[in-house]
Amino acid sequence: MKKALQKFSDEYLEQCKKLTSEEICQFLSDHQELMAGVEEKTVLISIRIPKNILEMVKQKSQLSRKKYQSQIVELLRNWVLL
Repeated sequence: MKKALQKFSDEYLEQCKKLTSEEICQFLSDHQELMAGVEEKTVLISIRIPKNILEMVKQKSQLSRKKYQSQIVELLRNWVLL
């Protein structure tokens, strides 16, 4: 699996510089907890997605030889970890 390169805006980096030690520790703890659950069982949910978006996700996933649902989970995980 190819990892995405994270790019941070100047505003985001400035905001990060203002974090307290406690906030940084909480972030790291939350991140560790999230990553520990990577192999956790999945939960069945219902979500409404515009048809054209879903079709594009399916097509793009097919090109990368990934299951589209796995690709959606990967996108969500990457977004949460930003």
